[in-house]
Amino acid sequence: MVADARAAGGCLACDLTAGRAPLPGGSVLRTDSWVVEHCVGPLGLGTVVVKPTRHVVHVAELTAQESGELGPLLQRVSAAVTEVMTPEQVYVCLWSHAGGVPGHVHFVVQPVGEQDMARFGASGPALQVAMGAAGCFPEAAEVERVCGSLREALG
Repeated sequence: MVADARAAGGCLACDLTAGRAPLPGGSVLRTDSWVVEHCVGPLGLGTVVVKPTRHVVHVAELTAQESGELGPLLQRVSAAVTEVMTPEQVYVCLWSHAGGVPGHVHFVVQPVGEQDMARFGASGPALQVAMGAAGCFPEAAEVERVCGSLREALG
């Protein structure tokens, strides 16, 4: 559901959810208020986003239902990412800017291992910046495979 006209004409998150933009792996999970999809950015295989199904720009704008679902959903998705990807750590962070302008709120759930940190010589936010700068995107077939495994893990 799109909350305003701006969202309908230029929100990549809304376009992905609505099927107006290509989304390798498709939707991994949908709840009443949230959708889980594989990240389309260069944050590595198994990185997913958890975002409201409607266009929301600020966490303060979440409804009581959306807020109530969020914590348990982030834990559940993090557990599935851990099971499927077996990382050392799973980062969960809020992203809500697109080109320096507040955009559709989404939580990035990213598996991180020693290999990632060694390859980019960084961890935490610096790792995400380095991965973004490198611009390495997972192959669509790998994304499809991982999304299938995540769907199984999520039930």
